[in-house]
Amino acid sequence: MDLKGKTRYTISYVLSYNSLSDRHLHFTMTISSHIEPKNYEEACKFPEWITAMKKELEALQTNKTWYLTKLPDNQVLIDCKWIYKIKYKSDGSIEIYKAHLVAKGYTQIKGINYLDTFSPVTKLTTVRLLLALAATQHWHLHQLDVDNAFLHGDLIVEVYMLPPPGHILPQSN
Repeated sequence: MDLKGKTRYTISYVLSYNSLSDRHLHFTMTISSHIEPKNYEEACKFPEWITAMKKELEALQTNKTWYLTKLPDNQVLIDCKWIYKIKYKSDGSIEIYKAHLVAKGYTQIKGINYLDTFSPVTKLTTVRLLLALAATQHWHLHQLDVDNAFLHGDLIVEVYMLPPPGHILPQSN
């Protein structure tokens, strides 16, 4: 690819907005005009993302999902990162800025800070089947967006995670 405008295959050869309705075009342009931050350094420059991160931390504390403590001897720290998502309304306007704190689980060591793994998720084919069934049976569908969902399960081992980027630790005496 040449940076002087001599791209071999420009995006206009494969993407066109000509066939979109005015409403769909407006929706597409509105959504593509917002950029989700890739990391904390980008997000902390915008008040809406700072608010979203604070809300996530408050939810984690309210649900007693985590608390600050000193690292015991012989324990391994897991790093974490923020994931940022913009949720849109059907008209393309922003509904909410979401910030999720996730542990970098791939840094864990089996037998030390985890025993088993599983991830209960729904396959896309199952969702499609249910949507097709709802359409053929004329069922009404409702969407639900859970703000903070936690599975009902207890960890057998303790997991120690670094404080999230941007989290200010209390001063110790």
